[in-house]
Amino acid sequence: MSSLFHSATEVPVIETERLTLHGHRLDDFVDCAAMWADPAVTRHIGGKPFSEEEVWTRLLRYVGHWSLMGFGYWVIRQRGAGDFVGELGFADYKRDIVPSIKGVPELGWALVSRAHGKGYGTEAVRAAVAWGEAHFGPARTVCIIHPENLASIRVAQKCGYQEYQRTIYKGHPTIIFDR
Repeated sequence: MSSLFHSATEVPVIETERLTLHGHRLDDFVDCAAMWADPAVTRHIGGKPFSEEEVWTRLLRYVGHWSLMGFGYWVIRQRGAGDFVGELGFADYKRDIVPSIKGVPELGWALVSRAHGKGYGTEAVRAAVAWGEAHFGPARTVCIIHPENLASIRVAQKCGYQEYQRTIYKGHPTIIFDR
C-alpha cells in the first residue's frame, strides 16, 4: 500500500472565512439525502437523483475512507448559521476508468442548489486542496468532471487542476483533471 494512505479515524475540522468542513455524522443524513435527490445537483453526477439508500451507501463510504485510508469527505456548512452547503473530499473509489486513477486521491464536491454561484465551491475546494497538500505532500491528486459541468470545471481550474485527459466513464464523457 502506498505511503499516501494512513489509517485514521479522527476527521479534521477545517474552517474557512465562510465555511466549516467536518466529518459526516448521522444527523447530516437528512441534508445529504435532500441534496442528492435534487436533479439540479445530480445532472452532471450520475444524471439522475439518488435514492435514500444510495445516499446512505455514500455516507458509509465517506466514513469508511477516513477509517481505512486516513482521508475522505467532509460535510460543508456555513459558519455561524450552520446551514448545509454540500460535501467534498478525497477518495479512492477504485474506478473502472481508463486511464486508471486507482491509488490516486480523487477530489470531488457537490453543493446544494441554493449555494451554486456564490463562491462556496471554490472556497471549500481550496481548503481541501490545502489540507491535501499538507497530508499527501507533493503527490498527484485528480478530479473527474463531466464536460458540460462548466461551473465545476471553473472551480477545478481556479484551484490548480488542469485537464489531463478526456475519457468515458460509465458510458458518459468525462474529463480527468490533475494537480
